[in-house]
Amino acid sequence: MTNRTISHIIEPNLVIEGAGVLLRRSFGPHVTNKFDPFLLFDHFAFNNPIEGPIRGFPTHPHRGIETVTYMLEGTVRHRDSLGNMGTIAEGDVQWMTSGRGILHEEMPQRSAGGNIYGFQLWVNLPAAQKMGQPRYQEVAADTIPVVEKDGTTIRLVAGEVDGVRGPVTEIAAAPLYMDVKLAPGSQFSTPVPSGHTVLAYVFEGVGEFSGEVVESVSMVVFNDNGDQLEVKTDAGVRFMFIAGAPFKEPIVPYGPFVMNTVEEIQETIRELRNGTFIK
Repeated sequence: MTNRTISHIIEPNLVIEGAGVLLRRSFGPHVTNKFDPFLLFDHFAFNNPIEGPIRGFPTHPHRGIETVTYMLEGTVRHRDSLGNMGTIAEGDVQWMTSGRGILHEEMPQRSAGGNIYGFQLWVNLPAAQKMGQPRYQEVAADTIPVVEKDGTTIRLVAGEVDGVRGPVTEIAAAPLYMDVKLAPGSQFSTPVPSGHTVLAYVFEGVGEFSGEVVESVSMVVFNDNGDQLEVKTDAGVRFMFIAGAPFKEPIVPYGPFVMNTVEEIQETIRELRNGTFIK
């Protein structure tokens, strides 16, 4: 097997979203669609007291995408226009398919230690599914399989590793999404499908990815030139591993909406204004 080589490394930018929430953003939706099928990756860590009260993300719409929230510390209270409400607790995952349209609210809360730590990933939907039925896959921490091997610990959200499958299923992008932690002096390798977009978000420690040293906090973007990802570490490293099949369709992003044409975006805005957005 041949290792994927690194295309480039992204240093996340600090951005303000929602009602004044500070985030580290590696990339966001753009018409160039460079990370197809992935649209956005945010890392939130509201752990500086100077930030003050967390204002969160009041009610807002989505159409044409999937949003994936993975909490490591702290919680997020959520509710939506379908009547769903609940809490994404530490270690939980919420995979929300917005389809034709949903309004929802996400309000972060600090842990007992005063921290919030987690990630949000946006995944595109193909044109044929953009106006489909909205749905949720709520995944409790204790239902996420843990794969341990030779100093590597993997929490597997979606995809398959060593015959173990993650609990999130029936996603058009056929993603791999997992939290990978390597102990000092260990190494990790896993096959990756040919043609899939492959990313690694390094958020703790230092690792050697395909022979190149990468320090946290960084988003690693890989070339499409191999069928395996290999990581080694002396001091220990932890990263989110993300891979998926690109749809190779044009996109038109507009805030929380990602469609395929300008006309579809214009129709979405008209529906939002005249009250017919929620079917």
